[in-house]
Amino acid sequence: MANLHRCFGDAPLQVPTSLSLKPPFFSAFHLPSHRHRHSLKPPTLSLAFTPRSHPNPAIHESIDPLPTNLSPKEQTLLLRSQRDWRRALRLFHHFKTDPHYTPNAIHYNVVLRALGRARRWDELRLCWIDMARDGLLPTNNTYATLIDVYDKAGLPKLAVAWLKHMKSRGVFPDEVTMNTALRVLKDSGRFASAEELFKQWCTGRVDLECLELDSEELELSPISPKQFLLTELFKSGGRVPVSMIGSEEGGGGLRKPRRAATYNTLIDLYGKAGKLQEASDAFAEMLRSCVAPDVITFNTMINVCGSHGRLDEAEALFGEMEVRRVRPDTKTFNIFMSLYATLGNVEVVLMYYRKIRLAGLRPDVVTHRIILQVLCEKRLVNDAENVIDEMLSSGFHVDEQSLPIVIKMYIDEGLLDDANVFFEKHCSGREISSKNYAAIMDAYAEKVLWKEAEDVFFRKRDAEHKKEVVEYNVMVKAYGKAKLYDKALDLFDSMRSYGTWPDECTFNSIIQMLSGAGWHDKARELFDRMKDAGFKPRCETVSALIACYLRTGLISEGVKLYQDMKKLDVQPNEVVYGLLIDAFAESGDTEEALHYFHLMEESGFAANQIVLTSLVKAYSKNGFWERAQELYGKMMNLEGGPDIIASNCMINLYSSLGMVREAKLIFDELRKNHQADGVSYSTMMYLYKSMGMLNEATNLALEMQRSNLLTDCASYNNAMAAYAVNSKLRDCGELLRHMSVRKILPDPTTFKIIFTLLKKGGLPPEAVSQLEISYTEGKPYARQIIITSLFSIVGLHSFALESCETFVSAEVGLDSSAYNVAIHAYGSANEIEKALNLFMRMQDEGLKADLVTYINLACCYGKAGMIEGLKRIYGLLKYGEIEPSESLFRALINAYNGAGKHDLARKWLSRK
Repeated sequence: MANLHRCFGDAPLQVPTSLSLKPPFFSAFHLPSHRHRHSLKPPTLSLAFTPRSHPNPAIHESIDPLPTNLSPKEQTLLLRSQRDWRRALRLFHHFKTDPHYTPNAIHYNVVLRALGRARRWDELRLCWIDMARDGLLPTNNTYATLIDVYDKAGLPKLAVAWLKHMKSRGVFPDEVTMNTALRVLKDSGRFASAEELFKQWCTGRVDLECLELDSEELELSPISPKQFLLTELFKSGGRVPVSMIGSEEGGGGLRKPRRAATYNTLIDLYGKAGKLQEASDAFAEMLRSCVAPDVITFNTMINVCGSHGRLDEAEALFGEMEVRRVRPDTKTFNIFMSLYATLGNVEVVLMYYRKIRLAGLRPDVVTHRIILQVLCEKRLVNDAENVIDEMLSSGFHVDEQSLPIVIKMYIDEGLLDDANVFFEKHCSGREISSKNYAAIMDAYAEKVLWKEAEDVFFRKRDAEHKKEVVEYNVMVKAYGKAKLYDKALDLFDSMRSYGTWPDECTFNSIIQMLSGAGWHDKARELFDRMKDAGFKPRCETVSALIACYLRTGLISEGVKLYQDMKKLDVQPNEVVYGLLIDAFAESGDTEEALHYFHLMEESGFAANQIVLTSLVKAYSKNGFWERAQELYGKMMNLEGGPDIIASNCMINLYSSLGMVREAKLIFDELRKNHQADGVSYSTMMYLYKSMGMLNEATNLALEMQRSNLLTDCASYNNAMAAYAVNSKLRDCGELLRHMSVRKILPDPTTFKIIFTLLKKGGLPPEAVSQLEISYTEGKPYARQIIITSLFSIVGLHSFALESCETFVSAEVGLDSSAYNVAIHAYGSANEIEKALNLFMRMQDEGLKADLVTYINLACCYGKAGMIEGLKRIYGLLKYGEIEPSESLFRALINAYNGAGKHDLARKWLSRK
C-alpha cells in the first residue's frame, strides 16, 4: 500500500496494507459508545443535596431541600452525578413537582441511562411512557442511550432493534447513534452487518435489511425488555413530523464521520473482520479528513501493526504520538508488552513495563497480568517475585487470573513449598472464582500431585461460594492421572449431595478415564447413566469405551456399542472405524475388517495410513500375500509411504512364505531410509536362519547391535539366537553381559538359548542337566549360576568370576550345583587354589561331591599337575564309588594330557 501522507507536521507516515485488530487483553480500547452532546462545565453551586452512592433504599427515602433557582443545565449535572438509579429517579420526580419545570429530553435521557444500566426494565418502560405523555419525542441521544444500555445488559439483538424504532419514527441516526450501533454489531461479531450499516449511513439512508431483525432473533432475549420493545415497534402513529426530520440530520446526501470515536470503531471493526485493507483505508481517510487521532486511535493502530508482525511500524506510531503530543496511556504500554510477550521477548516486555512509571503512569491489572504471565511462562522465578513485591508495595494485589499462573511456575520448577506458601498468602480470605480454583488444582494435577490438588479442592470457603462443577472435573482428572480410580468414583458419586450436578465434561472425563484403565463394566454403567441424565456423549468417549472392550477381547461388546452410536446421534469417526478394523485384523477375521473398512469409506472418511496398516495386518495373518502386496503398493503412494508396522507385516508375511527376495527389498528400503527397527531386523534374521543363510543372519545381528536397536529382552534373544546358529559363542556371552549392564532381565527364551550354547560350548551333559533341573525347580541363584557357566564356557573369565562372587559370598546356603559352577569357573580361569578351597568348603557344609564335581576337580588337578588327585578319582571309579561316565573319562584323559602325563592319558584312552 502506498504511503499515506498526513498532517503530522511534514513527516509522512507509512500505513500498512494488511492490518488486524486483535487486542487480546484490552477490551476497553474502544471509545465510549455515547457522549452527551451537551458538554457542560459544572457551575459553582452551593447545594444542600449531596449525591450519595449507597444502595440502601432507606438512605433515599427523602430528598434534601434544594435551591429553587437551578437552571436546566445545573439540574442535568445534578442528575448525572447520581450513582444510584433510585436517587436519580426520585430527584427527577422532585424536579417535575416544580410548577416552573419544563420537561426536556435531556433529563429523560439521563434517567433512561441510569435505569438501563441498573437493568430496571419496568421502571425504564414507565419512564418512556412518561416521556411520551410529556409530549417529548425521542432524540438521537435517546436512541443512542437505549442502544448502549441494552447492549451492556447482554441484549445486543434488542439493542440494534432500536434502530428499527428510529426508522419507524422518522429519526435518522446521527454520528453518535450510528457509532453506538456499529460498536454493538462489532462486539457481537456481526461484522458484515456493521459494515453495510455504515455504508448506508454515509449515503444518507438506513434500510436495516442488513441487520436481519426477525422475530426469531428477538425471541432469544428475556421477556420484559423484549415485550416492551416489540410493543413499541408495532405502535402506529407518533412519528416525527416531516419538517423535523432535517433537524435530526435525516435525508439524503453523502456524509463522512467527523469524530475520532467513529473512526476508532471502524478501524477496530475492519481489523476484527479480517478486512485489513479496509482498516488501513479507514485510518487514511481519518487523516485526510483532518480528524485528529486520539490515544485510542494510536492504541488500535499499534495493536494492528504489531499483531501482524509489523513491530517497526508499531514503534513508529508510538514515536508519532510524541510528535503529535498525544500522551500514551497505560493501555498503550500494555499493548506493546502483550505483543512482545507473544514473541517471548522478556527483555522488551520488562522495558515497556518500566516505561509506564517513567511516563508518569501507573500499571493496572492488565499490566500485571501480562508481566506475570510472561515471567512465569519463562520460569523466571526471581523476576516474577520482584514484580509481585512491587505490586504489593504499590497497593495492588495479585490479580485472580494470575494466581494459577504463578503457582504453576513454582510447581513446574519443583518448588512445591513456595507454591503452597504463595497460595496461603494470596488466596486466603479472598473471593476466588471456581474457574481459577480449578486452574490452580489443574497445575497440581498435571504433575500428578493429587494430594496437593485435593487440599485446594477441600479448602474451607464461605457458604455462599460452593464448588462449581469445573472444580469437580479437575479433581476427577487429578485422581485419574494418579490412577486413583476409586477416589475418582467416590468424588463423582458425592457431587449431588453437595448440590453440584455432573455435567457432560464430568461424565466424558470419568468414562474415558475408566476406559483407559480397563474398567469397562464401571465405564459402561456411567455411560448409561450419562444417557439417562440427558447428556450426549462425545465421540471420543464412545471411542475410548470401544477401545477398552477391544483391548480386553470383548469384540462383540465393542461392535454393539458402535451400533448404538447412531441411536445416540453420535457419528463414528475414523478412530472408531480404525479400532474395529484393527481388532478384526488382529483376530485374523479379514472379512469383518473389510466390512468396517467399506463402512468407513461410505461414511466419507478417507482410508488413512493406520487403517490400511490394519488391513495389511489382516491379510498377513491369513497369508493372503497377493492382496497384502497390492494394498501395500497403494500405501506407497500415500504421503510418507507405508509406516514401519505395515512394512514389518509384509516382511513377516514374506518370511513365513520363504520369499527372501521380496522381504529383502522391503528391508533394504527401510534400512536406506533409516526406518528399520528391531522387529525388522529380527524378522529378517529369522528368515535368513530358516533358509540356512547363517552368515547373513549373523551380520544382521552385528549390525543390529551396532545400531543400538537392542532395546529389550526379545531383541537380545533374536541376536543371540543368530550368533548361536553360527556358533559365535563368545559374541553371545558379550550380548548377555550387555543385557546385565543395561539391567534387562533375561526371560525363559534367553535361558533356553543359553542351555543350547552350553551344550555347543562343550559343557558336560550331566552339568547342563543339573543346571536345567536347578532352573526348573527355582533354586536360589539358579539363574545366576547358569549365566556364570556361560561366561566361563565362552572364555569371558573375568565376567564369570564377577558373577561367581554374587552367590559364593552370599550368606544363603548353596547346593552342590552352585558349588560345581563356582569350582568350574575358578578352575577354567586358572584360579586352582580358590577352586579347591570351594571344594573343601562344600565338604565342610556336608555336601557330597557328585559326578559333575569330580569332572570339574579332574580339570583342576590336571591344570595344577596334581597326579595324586587324579589317582584318587581313579580309585573311586575303580571301586565303584563313582558311577562310570563318558564325560568323566574324557575329563581324566584331558587332565593327564594337561599335566604332561601322555602315557597315562593313552592308558586311560585304551581302557575307555
